[in-house]
Amino acid sequence: MIELAASTTIIMRLELDTQSGSFAELAGAIGQAGGDIMAVDLIHADKVSTTRDITVNLLGNVTESGIIQVIKKLNGIKLINVSDPTFLVHLGGKIEVQPRTKIKNRDDLSKVYTPGVAKVCMAIHENPSRAYSLTIKRNTVAVISDGTAVLGLGDIGPEAAMPVMEGKAMLFKQLAGVDAFPICLATKDTEEIIRTIKQLSPTFGGINLEDISSPRCFEIERRLNEELDIPVFHDDQHGTAVVVLAGLINAIKVVNKSMDQVRVVVTGIGAAGVSIVKMLLAAGVRNLVAVDHMGALCRKQQYDNPMWTWVSQNTNEECAEGTLSDVIPGADVFIGVSRQGVLKVEDLKTMAKDPIVFAMANPEPEIDPELAEPYVRVMATGRSDFPNQINNVLCFPGIFRGALECRASVINEEMKLAASWAIASVVSDDELNEQYIIPSIFNDKVVPLMRKAVIQAAIDTNVARRIPREFR
Repeated sequence: MIELAASTTIIMRLELDTQSGSFAELAGAIGQAGGDIMAVDLIHADKVSTTRDITVNLLGNVTESGIIQVIKKLNGIKLINVSDPTFLVHLGGKIEVQPRTKIKNRDDLSKVYTPGVAKVCMAIHENPSRAYSLTIKRNTVAVISDGTAVLGLGDIGPEAAMPVMEGKAMLFKQLAGVDAFPICLATKDTEEIIRTIKQLSPTFGGINLEDISSPRCFEIERRLNEELDIPVFHDDQHGTAVVVLAGLINAIKVVNKSMDQVRVVVTGIGAAGVSIVKMLLAAGVRNLVAVDHMGALCRKQQYDNPMWTWVSQNTNEECAEGTLSDVIPGADVFIGVSRQGVLKVEDLKTMAKDPIVFAMANPEPEIDPELAEPYVRVMATGRSDFPNQINNVLCFPGIFRGALECRASVINEEMKLAASWAIASVVSDDELNEQYIIPSIFNDKVVPLMRKAVIQAAIDTNVARRIPREFR
């Protein structure tokens, strides 16, 4: 049984035998075990039994399994199910389809469906670009995964990936007004994924790839960008990179350094790591060393992974070799997208004055922020319970809002850089400090500023196929 972590509340559905089951005995047992009953809801009652949902707050170090063991010892009480508020939010899925207009009579029916719909179909047939104005295409994104690299869970399959994709669709809608639909594919074959997405593409104005394992994700995104005329964006790569750059722009201001002078060490050269490296180079970083489990990537070495080869050829000019501890001395910035514990306090002591550390491994960062605090000037993580959360939720709603409105054919490097600067600009100079270098995902300035910056960058780079009125 999986412990329901990150929650202090459980909801148990219990069947009490009317002859031998005592609710008073149940309540007393829960209390003695350290649980606090918050609510009792009667679900069903007959002459033989009653079924109730008991909401219990777990106090102190009390666990779900501890409460369950106590209940199983009681006579006349059957445990049917255990859930928590998080599971309840997911019951039946988290999204639904709603029509924009109601069908109240035959006349309405004839307009939205047959026979009236035929002339709309023919209008699109004669001019396919009219799909943007006459269908959901102009405001709809497909969130597509094969379930091979889900959060920190790994290859858990397409069905198990669906809750993440549904959640992402919710964020698209709530934060940016974009209609998004989750699609999880029952294949890991690169060519089949590419072919399937191409076949689905007429319905959508953009494709958001999610949780596809490296290095396949690079090839899938590259091919789709070449073969489709709508933007394709792998959020695990580029969303993370956009937000990292936004945070670094402001962190560098705090320590009064410049992008072209800092020495940066990036560890964890997977999908996100490669994109972070590319974004930092595009933003003006000149001195960067990339480190993975084989050590620092260096142009003297040969790699089977083509992205590692690219990184090795475009970074680490001094060809520093060795482990993270070997190459981090003198670094101004550490950026981690790897795993817990790879960065040590001893490493921090060797960094340059006023070090910046972005330890973004989830759920546990590369170094405990409390251990790092005495030695670090600016600290950021991927977690919400510490200051400066680097979260790609800050990126994908706004970047697609802009890309869809100008009907961009791609999301290019200039648009991503514009998005980073827009996110960074939300934090004013008066607000900027070590504890606040990146805005909250709920800051209502983020999406409008990103939208405007992304549209302008798309226009400037000639990938916008529609110029919104305010930009004319």
